[in-house]
This record gives sequence, C-alpha cells and structure tokens, in this order.
Amino acid sequence: MINRGSRAWALAAVLFVLAGAFMRAAHAQDALDLEAYRGKIVWVDFWASWCTPCRRSFPWLNEIMARYSDQGFVIVGVNVDKERALAEEFLRETPARFPIAYDPEGGLAAKYEVLGMPSSFLIDREGNVISSHIGFRRDEQENYEAAIVKALSN
Repeated sequence: MINRGSRAWALAAVLFVLAGAFMRAAHAQDALDLEAYRGKIVWVDFWASWCTPCRRSFPWLNEIMARYSDQGFVIVGVNVDKERALAEEFLRETPARFPIAYDPEGGLAAKYEVLGMPSSFLIDREGNVISSHIGFRRDEQENYEAAIVKALSN
C-alpha cells in the first residue's frame, strides 16, 4: 500500500494526472476539426473497412494528396467503423498518406448526411462544401481532380 506522504504516492498522483491528459489528447486527435484547415482546400472522405470502393479510392487519394498538398490541399479520411481495430486492419492493408479521424458513433457522418461509402466532400478555404459525391468510380477520377484544381485556383 502506498502511504500518502511517500514519494511513491506523489509519483502515482502525477502519473494519474498525466495519463488523463494523454488520453484526452489522444481522443482529441480522433475528432475532425475543420478549423485547423481553414485557408486550405479540404477533401473529407468518409470510409469504412468493409467498403470495397474505399479500398480502390485510397491509392488515388494518396496520389492526389501528394500532387496538390504543396498548393494548400489536404485530405482527411473519416472512418465510421464501430470497432477501431477493423479500421486499423484496413489501414495496414491499404495505407493512407493523409490524416484519419474516427467517427464510431456516427455524429460527423450524420452532420454531413452521409448516405453511402465512400462519401466525399470538397470544402473551400472558408469551410463551405463546394461539391460532394457518393462512391468512387475510376472513370470519374478526372472530374474529381478537376474540381480540386478549380477550388485551388479560386
């Protein structure tokens, strides 16, 4: 047992406080704060581990992120799986070179009125949704990219 007057008790109390701060910080990284991206063009991509078109979209998203990131473009993936382990397995198999936020309760997906996977929203520098689409089709990649290029030029 730890005596309240001991150094061990003081150390335990400090570790408890630090652990709480760490857990709050780790949880905060899971949330999507678009204010952090104000002034950038943002592609918000809702995805799930069970989504086959999502697996096809990630290589393209990685490529587009690399191509336009130096022009103020960022992609944020939002995973909607209830179990984070499923998302982590997906990411091991299909890596993302962009930030991932987690929305297991579906609050953010509800706010964006997500109807299918993947659902993507292009957001301008002021935070307004300027285009969106459901699904991912390779034959539409030129159109997706054209919308990004147009947004970057405004």
